[in-house]
Amino acid sequence: MFELQTEIVIQASAEAVWEVLSDFPKHAEWNPFVKSIEGNLRVGAQLSVHVCPPGGKGMRFKPRVLVAAPGRELRWLGRFLVPGLFDGEHYFIIETRPEGGVRFIQGERFSGVLVFLAKSSLQTGVKAGFEAMNLALKTRVEGLKPGGPS
Repeated sequence: MFELQTEIVIQASAEAVWEVLSDFPKHAEWNPFVKSIEGNLRVGAQLSVHVCPPGGKGMRFKPRVLVAAPGRELRWLGRFLVPGLFDGEHYFIIETRPEGGVRFIQGERFSGVLVFLAKSSLQTGVKAGFEAMNLALKTRVEGLKPGGPS
């Protein structure tokens, strides 16, 4: 198994972060990494996700939602071809901070026999994609005005 994890502090409520994260049709407007997400945000649902790491090739996959807890966590599991070949459990966690704002954590646990072949590109391109998305999410959420258009 190999895991990547990134995080950023966002000066907004967990609900505000969740609202932007879970508004799948608008990801194309602000998200430089996850270009699109289609499907229902409920446990067991299959999504259609298009990601494109900086400087890399885009990839489409169809993960299953494992957790959809508003204001707290979104988690899905994607697989390449068959289980155990190259699996990725992607997660977004929103933690409220006592001093205000939230800590947004994005990561993925990779497992399967092909993971060792992709480790280098995961550590560079995919991690850079996570960080770019985190910063874009922060910018988007902190730029929204309460009650204003999203």
